[in-house]
Amino acid sequence: MMDYTQLAALRAILQTGSFDAAAAALNVTPSAISQRIKSLEDQLGTVLIIRGTPATATAAGQRLFRHAEEVALLESTLGDDLDGLAPGPAAPVRVVVNADSLDTWFIEAMARVEGVLFDISTDDQDFSADWLRRGEVMAAVTAHAKPVQGCDSIALGALRYLATASPEFAEQHFADGFTAASARTAPMLMYNRKDLSQHHWLTAQFGKRITPPLHLLPSTRGFVTAALAGIGWGLNPEPLVRKHIDAGRLVTLGNAPTYDVPLFWQFNRVTRQALAPLTRAVRQVAREWLVQL
Repeated sequence: MMDYTQLAALRAILQTGSFDAAAAALNVTPSAISQRIKSLEDQLGTVLIIRGTPATATAAGQRLFRHAEEVALLESTLGDDLDGLAPGPAAPVRVVVNADSLDTWFIEAMARVEGVLFDISTDDQDFSADWLRRGEVMAAVTAHAKPVQGCDSIALGALRYLATASPEFAEQHFADGFTAASARTAPMLMYNRKDLSQHHWLTAQFGKRITPPLHLLPSTRGFVTAALAGIGWGLNPEPLVRKHIDAGRLVTLGNAPTYDVPLFWQFNRVTRQALAPLTRAVRQVAREWLVQL
């Protein structure tokens, strides 16, 4: 049986970065925090905290930290259901979201949920489900429909992208049309090495792999700014570029400029009830922003 005062000490250390700050947060002495961690480490026979600035967790400590976060989240829900139970400190909801969703629609979903703290990480939608498999998050926006073991999966719709460039860039590089030959030489924007969206779109356009020169630019809104500045072409979320296209500041490329990325909301079943308000908000906002397939 876990001693939850010890788990609370572990959680406080990793949230605040030090034993002293954890002691202040829990209103106990630093000595008490040290004793709780030592007792927990002795009980489990392994080191949990690497003393440093900031204090960090070992693999075992990180696994216990995730457990403590889930317990705290479940207890906060229990407090909502039982009026006589004193509410504990708010537990953050750990979610991984692809950067394009975060910069378009997901923050609106966050804003529709009251009384929740968020711990948001970003990763490509093709890799975000791995965070669930490792137990590092409670929920994920992912491109994978098949639920990770122990999780549920809900289809949200597709985030639509448009291949865009500035008119000046298109005139310089695609004066004779967007062809395989011109696509091989025109600089292309790419979020990072995981981002294969542009390559997939090019393959669909020409029926073969095209490898253009690259600008690596890990910023969703930076992509739009770079396209407007004529630095390169790329796939941009339609909600961020539609007004620029309508105003003539950007033009679309190719015979079929759209590229739809289906998205799914996956979440840990253990925390399903605690995450229910966020799940509702995610589904509502997704219906408003995403293309329904």
